[in-house]
Amino acid sequence: MAMGRGSCTTAVFLALLLIMCAPFHTLAATHVVGDSQGWGFSLSYADWANENTFAAGDTLVFNYQPGAHNVVPVSAAGYKTCKASDTSKAATTGNDKFTLKKGANYFICSLPGHCAAGMKLQVVAD
Repeated sequence: MAMGRGSCTTAVFLALLLIMCAPFHTLAATHVVGDSQGWGFSLSYADWANENTFAAGDTLVFNYQPGAHNVVPVSAAGYKTCKASDTSKAATTGNDKFTLKKGANYFICSLPGHCAAGMKLQVVAD
């Protein structure tokens, strides 16, 4: 089959146009909260969050010894007051995973005194 003059150039142009117009998708990242120290009393989670960049769709992994802590997603008010709502469900596996939504995401340990001692995390995802 014979191709007309400019067919190859037109095909390349159309392919480039499709690539340039296609939405860019980035792969979601996985962040281990507290890195190797995990979820506990050993570090400032505000500092940890400030040292990382988060996007909507990323996963946070909370590692800790089961029974020693828990993780509860909370509202801004729950984060501020260290109180989970009555309908909040605590994750307790010691390897808990949460997908970030766009904007502010808040987590606390709801065991008595743990949040007040620093076990709370605010992450802002772009």
